[in-house]
Amino acid sequence: MKARPAERIFTGQVASRGIALGAIARRPADDGRVRTKGSPGEERSTLEQALEEARARLSELVRQSDSMGREILEFQLALLEDPELYAPALKAIAGGAAALDSWRAALDEQIVGYLSAEDDYFQARAADLKDLRDRVCGLLSGADADADVGEGQGIYVADDLAPSRFLEMDWTRYRGAALAGGSITSHAAMLARARGVPMLTGLGAACEALSDGAGAVLDAEEGHLIAYPSGATLKRYEARIATRADEAARDAAFLDKPAVTADGTRVRVLVNVDDPKVLDGLDPAHCDGIGLTRSEFLFTRGGALPDEETQLAAYLGLLNWAGGRPVTVRTLDAGGDKPIPGLTPEGEANPFLGLRGLRLSLAHPEVFRVQLRALARAAVQGPLKVMVPMVTVPGELDRARALFAEVLAELTGQGVAARMPPLGMMVEVPAAALAIATFDADFYSIGSNDLVQYVTATSRDNAAVAPLHDAHNPAVLELIARVCQHGATHGREVSLCGDMAADPASMAPLLAAGLRVVSVAPAALARTKATLARGHRGEEG
Repeated sequence: MKARPAERIFTGQVASRGIALGAIARRPADDGRVRTKGSPGEERSTLEQALEEARARLSELVRQSDSMGREILEFQLALLEDPELYAPALKAIAGGAAALDSWRAALDEQIVGYLSAEDDYFQARAADLKDLRDRVCGLLSGADADADVGEGQGIYVADDLAPSRFLEMDWTRYRGAALAGGSITSHAAMLARARGVPMLTGLGAACEALSDGAGAVLDAEEGHLIAYPSGATLKRYEARIATRADEAARDAAFLDKPAVTADGTRVRVLVNVDDPKVLDGLDPAHCDGIGLTRSEFLFTRGGALPDEETQLAAYLGLLNWAGGRPVTVRTLDAGGDKPIPGLTPEGEANPFLGLRGLRLSLAHPEVFRVQLRALARAAVQGPLKVMVPMVTVPGELDRARALFAEVLAELTGQGVAARMPPLGMMVEVPAAALAIATFDADFYSIGSNDLVQYVTATSRDNAAVAPLHDAHNPAVLELIARVCQHGATHGREVSLCGDMAADPASMAPLLAAGLRVVSVAPAALARTKATLARGHRGEEG
């Protein structure tokens, strides 16, 4: 009788919290099948057909995806539309090489170039090129890279997980993902957190050798993938899963109650909106309003930039859903890792420190004015608030306010009902946090994701510096406290809308810093209210 394999434990980083029991379902490697090479003309036609099929599949994914997914995929589509991407492959084919070999070699060369760049942004973009390389290679080899793998409720194991692959997968067939490489700040990790899919990254290459169908436990709380778990291990995790289910049920009981801390302090909990779809099925009475609307969802639907009426309809829809609760809309926050073809600059050496957020809007007043007109008109219909992103110096906020006033004068002069809404600012640049008293904002919203990135000088997309990308760094907490103190002194609301707001372990330090308003993803609403009520600090329960 064959001996049962011994239990093996692989340790990685938690990209998206959760626990899952299931069986290993590995992403199949290149099966090595060899296609008969044709003439240069035939090989060129084969590559062009594969590229067209890849474009079609990505376009369909864009159509089906929410705002976050569209932002990621449209960048890849833009790459695929660039003839310079595949020109080296066509040249190699003309010289007698096979389409598959030519494409792989051409993309590998570019990937090496991106990875060797000093800038973190270009290093992160290597993942997009790898995704495109593998997608087209699968089509050229006849091995469909888009087909689901694994049977039943599997735990997906692979070297990495491209964002387009994540969006294509049927997650009702999988209980989570375990990646040999990857990063907790990658696009796939962000998607996993948004959709509640447990995920570990950085487990090491050894986990890829695990056999398909092998029993496994994915512990995306403590950071372990346990293969061939013993009976005792399974029982322990079954008990933990039952406990988590009970906790979720208890958390849900707090949804229809005001958020109050264990010592009686009232905290307002609002929701973040990446796309209006996230509000489907959510009772507006369960939150204090919308604390952040990422208006990029209007600008990443392909085609022309949204006109005034399109934007107005979207903002009115949010106000209607909120039913008298405040709705905060952030003006377009493009740039950085959120390019918009035809609007954001191409080839910036360091886009995260480049023309992004309010800087970009002020550089394109013809686009900014359209958004401000729609917002001024919507403000007549309810408690709308507007905030501008990536503010560095007071003059930028002053210019935005002056442009808003011009737009308002235009509308009233045309006999169009409009109102100047409260104008606030995102606090995500350290210079702004340090000099917060110099900014004449009606309210402040701390963007912890970018603030942590800039304070610690660590890219959100670089796994090598992930341990330093710490939201609890004393410098980060000191800046948050500084902003909160200024708001309390001058009667200006201060909220926080980044990942810290939904992290139970961050709640105590945020409250200690003076924060009393948070905005979280709808999926985190119940847990956040329960964390406040119980006074938990994120310890293991």
